[in-house]
Amino acid sequence: MENRPTWHQYFMEMAYLASQRSTCIRRKVGAVIVGDNQILATGYNGAPKHVRHCAETGCMRQQMNVPSGTMHELCRGVHAEQNAIVQSAINGTSIRNATLYCTNHPCSICAKMIINAEIRNVYIADDYPDPLAKEMFAEAGVELVLVDRENGKLKKLI
Repeated sequence: MENRPTWHQYFMEMAYLASQRSTCIRRKVGAVIVGDNQILATGYNGAPKHVRHCAETGCMRQQMNVPSGTMHELCRGVHAEQNAIVQSAINGTSIRNATLYCTNHPCSICAKMIINAEIRNVYIADDYPDPLAKEMFAEAGVELVLVDRENGKLKKLI
């Protein structure tokens, strides 16, 4: 049983699996919302339902030379965290006090949605330079933890 993943590794790998469905041509991100060690919702980044994917239209951000981590509204895609939150709403699943696992650090827009959805813990595999998101998580009391995928070690960021 020494190779058995921890719960954090298990759910983070699920987030990475979700990211493989991403239609974003710049960054593939996946998210999993969990309650009591049960998956409540998943999401990945990409164009909204019934809208052409960036692979067809080209990347708007790339075409406009928008730097990473800025002007998130200039994008055809919906973020993985947003899609997971929307999926739970569509299915009528409460995510209050849930935990979110995400392949990347949420941006400030996603952080606001996570806070208002009353998600209490966010586990990430890769950090992201968004000081506003970190500041809002800290102020709202949302725990932010970096997960080492290889060994399962945790590093509390907030």
